[in-house]
Amino acid sequence: MASYTFSTTTDGPIEAARERVITALGDEGFGVLTEIDVAATLKAKLGEDMPPYRILGACNPPLAHRAISAEPAIGALLPCNVVLRQDNDRIVIDFMDPESVLTLVDRDGVAEIAAEVRSRLERVRQALST
Repeated sequence: MASYTFSTTTDGPIEAARERVITALGDEGFGVLTEIDVAATLKAKLGEDMPPYRILGACNPPLAHRAISAEPAIGALLPCNVVLRQDNDRIVIDFMDPESVLTLVDRDGVAEIAAEVRSRLERVRQALST
């Protein structure tokens, strides 16, 4: 596991995992703003095959508002990405670690926001691990 992510794994097809992730994110106040099907994009653009790989861009509007109010340029580091990827017979779910990523921002209040986002994403991970 990379220092800028934390992860869990689950069984089943990626579509079922995707639905579970979106529901668990919603339970913590996040919506999915973007979704990139990396495998489909690489197939279409490069003719390359790869296992299923999706990137979900998750946003919690009140926390995003607080972060942008503290540092307008922080939008370059948003939204929080959640990756779903096939690894043999398991689906790996990688969460961007906002505390790690937002250490790049030296502004009052940002560390507290990052800690709150991390806490919520950890609860999402726990919900998916059960």
